[in-house]
Amino acid sequence: MTIPPLSEEQLQAARAAATAARRRRAEVKARLRSGELTLAQVIELAAEDDVVAHTKVVDVLKSLPRVGEKRASEVMDRLDIATNRRLRGLGPHQISGLLGEFPGNGRRNRG
Repeated sequence: MTIPPLSEEQLQAARAAATAARRRRAEVKARLRSGELTLAQVIELAAEDDVVAHTKVVDVLKSLPRVGEKRASEVMDRLDIATNRRLRGLGPHQISGLLGEFPGNGRRNRG
């Protein structure tokens, strides 16, 4: 089974959609990094937003303040989350484990 060739218009539309999706994921990760969003809020957002749902868990974790490649990998190993897992693919135990690992992350301006 072969994929039919796309017209130039279809290719341009696909490129535009992919660019918009990358920008949306980058925006969410930047808001997480700045503390504007918490991990819990990003996980909730992924339930409603298909673009956010396709974000890799490791990329989200690395966007958290004070979390780098090493800590993200350690947490994912400990919680038995595959390195290529996306937010949509997380199970309830994995979500609760992540939220337990990073409770109330990034909330700076309280009171």
